Amino acid sequence: MSSPEAKGPKLPPTYPPKTPPPQKKPVEPPRPQPSTKPKALLPGLPRPRMQIRNRQTAALTFRADQWASGKAAGQAVTTVRGWGYPGLDEQDLDAAVRLLVAAAVRDGGRRVSVHLADQADKILVVALSHRPGPAPEGDVLAGLAALTAVDSCGDDLGDDGRRLWALLDATPRRRKATPAGPPRRQRG
Repeated sequence: MSSPEAKGPKLPPTYPPKTPPPQKKPVEPPRPQPSTKPKALLPGLPRPRMQIRNRQTAALTFRADQWASGKAAGQAVTTVRGWGYPGLDEQDLDAAVRLLVAAAVRDGGRRVSVHLADQADKILVVALSHRPGPAPEGDVLAGLAALTAVDSCGDDLGDDGRRLWALLDATPRRRKATPAGPPRRQRG
C-alpha cells in the first residue's frame, strides 16, 4: 500500500503558471444591438430630412481669427457673383459679410461659418459663431442697416451658437448720397 510519504516531497507551484492552449475558434466581436426607432415614425418609411429646392446655397467655414472677415467676404462675393446677380451691390455684400463675421469672431469661438442663400432676388447672409455670445454691439446692426442693399438684419441665440444675419436686395439701387457734399446736378 502506499503511504503519504511514498508520494514524494511537496514542492511549491512553478511560476509563472502554464498558459492555456489557444482557442479553437476565434473570438467573435460583439453583435450589434438593434437600434431603437422613434415611435412616431412608421417602419419602412424614410426619415424626414431638410431639403432645399429652387435656390442656391453655400456654406463656408473659417477659423475664428483676425483674417476671417476678409477671407469670408472675398469668398462670399465670389460665390454670389457665380449665381448671376448683376444688380447686386458687391461693395455692400462685402461690407455686410465683414461686419457679421467680425462680430461672430468676437464671441470667442474656434470657428465661424457663413451660410449664403438666395431667393426671389434676395441674398441671405448668416454668420454663426458656434458659441453663445453677448448681444451684438449696437454699431454692428447700425452698420448693417446703413448699407444701401440691406433690407433687414438681426441676430438670435440658438443651440448652435449666436446667429447674425442680413438680408440683401439683389436688384439695382441708387447709392445713398454721401454726407461729404451735396449731390451732383445733371445738366440737361
